[in-house]
Amino acid sequence: MHRDDSLEAFCVAFNKLDKDCTKLLYELYTRDVLFIDPFHRIEGIDALEAHFSKLYENVTACRFTFHDRLAQGNHAYVIWTMHLRHPRLGGGKPVTVEGCSQLTFSAREPQRVCQHRDYFDAGAMLYEQLPGLGSLVRWLKRRI
Repeated sequence: MHRDDSLEAFCVAFNKLDKDCTKLLYELYTRDVLFIDPFHRIEGIDALEAHFSKLYENVTACRFTFHDRLAQGNHAYVIWTMHLRHPRLGGGKPVTVEGCSQLTFSAREPQRVCQHRDYFDAGAMLYEQLPGLGSLVRWLKRRI
């Protein structure tokens, strides 16, 4: 499978994840995957699957719109917009967060990701969506 095909397959499969379908991660990532985002550093596929299971537990909806993609060798970058609904964030209304994923595909298993790092505004995703704290964070951002 060509790297670009692997990246496209990854994006399509990632959008299939939900609270009933986290086992798909075993097809997307290597056993020793390293996953990093602004809140977590997770090592190993079993730990990642447990994390996603807990993460999706109360999510009403989560979908990604994938924009620009760049693949070179075994490295890839994807710009995305996450559309999230969670009863404790934003009063259960849709939350939209822009971000980017840096992916490294395994040399041994070129269709699977061995390193995944997400970059996004943690304040926009979480802190701005919490009652009380959200108003303060938005006010601070306007002041800066």
